[in-house]
Amino acid sequence: MCGAQQGIDSLTIIECLVFQTDWYSMQTASGTPRTSTAFLLVALAFVINMMGTTLPTAVYRYYVAAYGFTPTTITVIYASYAFGVLAALLLVGNWSDQLGRKRMLTYGLLASAASAIVFLASSSLPGLMAGRLLSGVSAGIFTGTATVAVIEAAPAAWRNAATLAATASNMLGLGCGPVAGGLIVEYLPAPLRMPYAVHLVLVGIALLAVRSVPETARVAAHAKLRMQRIGLPKPVRGVFVPAALSGFAGFVVVGFFAAVAPQLMRSALGFHSNVAIGLVVFLLFASSALGQTVQSRFAPRWRQPAGCIGLIAGLLLVALSAAASASSALLAGTVLAGLGQGASFRAGLGELTARSPADARAAVTSAYFVVLYVAISLPIIGLGIATQRTDIRHATLLFAAATIALVIVALGILLRGKHLARFDGNALRE
Repeated sequence: MCGAQQGIDSLTIIECLVFQTDWYSMQTASGTPRTSTAFLLVALAFVINMMGTTLPTAVYRYYVAAYGFTPTTITVIYASYAFGVLAALLLVGNWSDQLGRKRMLTYGLLASAASAIVFLASSSLPGLMAGRLLSGVSAGIFTGTATVAVIEAAPAAWRNAATLAATASNMLGLGCGPVAGGLIVEYLPAPLRMPYAVHLVLVGIALLAVRSVPETARVAAHAKLRMQRIGLPKPVRGVFVPAALSGFAGFVVVGFFAAVAPQLMRSALGFHSNVAIGLVVFLLFASSALGQTVQSRFAPRWRQPAGCIGLIAGLLLVALSAAASASSALLAGTVLAGLGQGASFRAGLGELTARSPADARAAVTSAYFVVLYVAISLPIIGLGIATQRTDIRHATLLFAAATIALVIVALGILLRGKHLARFDGNALRE
């Protein structure tokens, strides 16, 4: 299925991961031999690039102190990232088939370097928003291109671990960003600048790594570049709503932990260490990766409901942590919310791609990701406004209640749909 086409764009990659296609049976378009060195270098570049996208989590509090930014302003800076990701996914997400993996990875790292430079030079809202936007562009380029580049470079002995290594590189990078940022602002001077200076050095290392590996795609002599279209054919419309609702709620949770939860931990739960706060955010991403893995152990019809239940349980514990100043409840809620987010995300995407006509899967996947990245932008800005008008405890309780309500609606639609499907199946057998 996935190997039938000459190139593999980022959204087709995601479909192959969902269906657990045997990636290794596909030969790289250029016939380049796979080596462990190339595999490790591309994976390293993937981790470094994605780490830069979450690095500012540890710096936001210093923007408040230095520039007098409000919680709303901080969430606006954070949310700019989502628009960069969407722009890159939809505009250039499939270009590596035409231009080559190395060239697109280089462009992604250059966008990451530009983001770091803008952050280093900026002390105003427009500049910081521009830095986040460029960071989103780099993530949008890397999400698909680096995934397939890691898998294409994997040597024969690492066949079974290739896909896991690719997805782990993504999540490891996202999770390590807040931890690395916390260490830098905790122990090095110039917290407003030093994280980006360090990241700029790491991007230079990643660029050297990418430029030193062989190309694994057949570069087109005359590139025909196109945007990724968005569509929602009739066969998937019934399953799109619950998948989009649960996915939306899960990504709102991701946005909460990356942009707002550090303030909750610091002001209401007694966290004083930037490193400890970064580790809690890392815990969410690690749990999400685990949730994406373990959801396959459930029967297909129960994967999305299980993810929704995990989200609800996690959000209830987050609310409890805010109401009772219980850090242990926050940690447990982080794990459960991460597991639920990862499971609902991957199960929802799997359901959509399974129901989509073969020629419309990329369009449906695009529509799904538009919903997800809206979820880590607009609702988080609303949460920032709520935090400014009340206190962080009440804003967190409001966030948890609204998100739980959304997940319950999604769960109700899911269970009703499965009940009707089972009823129709029994009627046909009779």
